[in-house]
Amino acid sequence: MDKEELINDCPEGCKSHKQRIGSLCKARDVGLETFVECLEEDPYECPYSMFAGGHYCKYPLRVYIAKKLKK
Repeated sequence: MDKEELINDCPEGCKSHKQRIGSLCKARDVGLETFVECLEEDPYECPYSMFAGGHYCKYPLRVYIAKKLKK
């Protein structure tokens, strides 16, 4: 998927595509193909957060931004 497809595929009510990159949740690429490490203080609030020995984000747009834009 490219960036436009990811933005258009946001769930109903998603505000991520309206936010600036600097105001997105904190995450970093750790080399996993479809996940990034979640660096938020309270990741349990996020429906895209999962715990597997650490907290990871599976939100496709956030993963794209972390991997492609390094933000």
